[in-house]
This record gives sequence, C-alpha cells and structure tokens, in this order.
Amino acid sequence: MSADLELGTSKQAFEPPLACTVARDVYHFDLLIEDMENLWGDKWGDLSFADAVEYFGQPEAQSLKLITVAVSHRDEEDIAVVAEIIRRAKGRGIRVLLVAGDVSPAMLHQFLKLGADDFVPYPLPDGALKDAVTRVLTAPSPTAQSGQAPQTARTLAGPSDLGGSVFAVHGLAGGVGATSFAVNLAWEMATIDATLKGAVAPRVCVIDLDLQFGNVATLLDLPRREMIVEILSDLQSMDSDAFCQALLGYRDKLSVFTAPADILPLDLIGPDDVRALISLARKNFDLVILDLPSALTGWSDAILNEVDIYFAVLELEMRSAQNALRFARLVRGEGLPIDRVKFILNRAPGLTDLNGKSRIKRLAESLDVSIKTLLPDGGKQVAGACDQGEPLAIGARKNPLRREIQKIATSLHGGLVQTATAA
Repeated sequence: MSADLELGTSKQAFEPPLACTVARDVYHFDLLIEDMENLWGDKWGDLSFADAVEYFGQPEAQSLKLITVAVSHRDEEDIAVVAEIIRRAKGRGIRVLLVAGDVSPAMLHQFLKLGADDFVPYPLPDGALKDAVTRVLTAPSPTAQSGQAPQTARTLAGPSDLGGSVFAVHGLAGGVGATSFAVNLAWEMATIDATLKGAVAPRVCVIDLDLQFGNVATLLDLPRREMIVEILSDLQSMDSDAFCQALLGYRDKLSVFTAPADILPLDLIGPDDVRALISLARKNFDLVILDLPSALTGWSDAILNEVDIYFAVLELEMRSAQNALRFARLVRGEGLPIDRVKFILNRAPGLTDLNGKSRIKRLAESLDVSIKTLLPDGGKQVAGACDQGEPLAIGARKNPLRREIQKIATSLHGGLVQTATAA
C-alpha cells in the first residue's frame, strides 16, 4: 500500500505539494504547523517517519522542494530512521531543514552531519522558519553533495604578501571560548574584504594543535583527515606540497589543518617540529592562527617565541584568574616575551556593570598586565553557531560577540598592512 501525504487543506483538485513536514507526530509541533500554513498555504503536507522513505519514491514527490524534519529528545533512538530519510531526500535533490526541540548538542550535531542543510530551534522564534527556508532554498549546493573531495581554500604558491604573520590562541582554562574566538577571528580576517572597502583579504590558515581534543574541525563542520597523524609523526621532513595536501578548505576562504581523528600524546611533537610547521605555514599564507591546547607542553615556549601575537583567553572567575597568574609568572620566570601576550577577557561584564569594571581592574593589577580586549557574552547564538559548524558571521551576523571580533580583525588587518608596507 502506498504512503499517502496528508495535506493540511480542504479537498480540492490535487496539486503536488512543494514542502512537507516529517515527524513522529507533527501535532506535537503546533507552532510549526502554523508557520508552514503561513508560508506554503495549501501546498504542503505532513508525513510520519514510517511513511517518508516510501513517499520519496513516488511520482508525487518530484514536486517537493523542501522537507522540514521535526525531532525532539524522544527521537534519539530513531537516528538511523532520520538518517535514511535525510539521505533519500538529498538523493532526490530535496532540501532538508531540521526543526530541533529539546535535543542535546551532540544529537543536533549528529543530525546536521547526516546532511541537513540548516536547523531552527523549537519553539520557533518569530520569523525564524521563514528566514531558514529562504536560506536553504537560495543556498548553492554544497561541494560535498557533488561527490568531490574537500579542497584547500586557495592556490598556495610563492611567499605571502603580508609577511606570514602568526597568531596563537590559548585558553587559560577549559570552556573559556578560545577555539570559538580563534575560528571566528580567522573567518573575519579571511573575509575582511567584505568589511573594508578596497581591502585585500589575506590568505588565512588555521592550525589546530590540540592533538587530543581539538575542535576547530567541529566548529567548521569539517572531517578530520587520517593523514594528519602521519604528517605529525614526521613534520621536519614535510614539504609545502605535503602540507597543502593535508589542508581542508572552508567556503573557499579558509584553510584548516585539523586535529587528528584519534587522541594523541601532546609530546608526539617537539619544539623543532612546531618550528618546521610554522615555517611552512608562513611561506604559504599571509596569516596563520594556531589554536593551542589548554595544557602547556614541551613546545609551548617555541610557540611563544615564534608568534607575533599570543592571545591568552580567560574569563572573570577565580579559576581563570589563578591560571592566568601562574601562566604570567611562568612566562616571566623563563624569560619569554611577555609583551607578545595579549590577555582577552571573554564573556566580560557589560558597560553598565560598575562592579564588573572594578573586578576587571583588580584582575589586571594582580597579573601586572593590561586587559584591554573585552569580549561580550554572545549568548545561545554562539552555541548554536558552533553546533551548526559555521562562524558567527554566517549564522548570527548581528551578535555582539561577532561585532567585537570583527573590530579586532579590522584593527589587526590594518597592523598587518602597515608592517608589510614598512618592510
């Protein structure tokens, strides 16, 4: 018996639907039903998980442009079913929008990895479904759907135009947002031509040096390449061709050297290996951003000696403050260039929080450093962008954290241009 698509309208002359919802029970998503009616009128319907796969094989499904797959925590056991629905839809060229209500970040990311084009949270914010449908239907087909392997962002040949500057980002405690800052800073630098008229965007490479729990690939929704382990085992003999082959491209703007797929000991590489890797990256890129592990290693001093700026990210809480104090004491005690260390306070208090201002001042005085860069709390949009695997500039352009990182990127770009001109 064929699967029937239940139309949400009175019975008239049948017109094939342009969109449909797919859910265990769509009536648990009443706001979705209301928004679908507003968007599609009588040209949408609904399917259960059980009927969806069969329906995609019927002639009536040829008119479908979009399906909205509505899931909640109760569907965690049906990931295989949802995966098959998404695969069948994508195989027929149907766009997939995920409506996620009360699901864990891990579950959401897994659904997105299965091939969903975008997602919106449930309950649906005003206008969210309409905006998401517009994005999904107007977005170009991703390279992955064409069967092509991921490419590096740009042709890498010849010396860099801006001198091959290197920035390092180090989270002084777990969860302070260092990797998120590194990824978003890299994206803002790589797309600076969209911010500054007449500016030439530098060639940017992000290198994830957290060999155990690096998440740069996750935040950009990129796979981890198996060849990374082999390359890390013999960095000093690596040439530019091998380095470029190991990179993945993100939207033809950013090149990424991901963390390995498996957990590796941090002492797998040494100071000479790190210097060799940075040297190769400098030759091929205008800007290199290193995302470092929270732990200090036997090659941490080599990093600090090689980079132009060392961003140390912390929060306004006792754990970060104590770690920052110990870090500053170590750097000074070892005679390392403390002037290259720029402390960044993430999730900083707002301008009207007078008590917060005094706490920041006391923290800076106790560290005997200047804390001039304050990043606001970006809220749930930051976590959402991370789960979607895209920078804030794409998923939340007006987010206050994104705007502040954009300002930092603009300032840094100006410094790079001045340095290159002086040279």
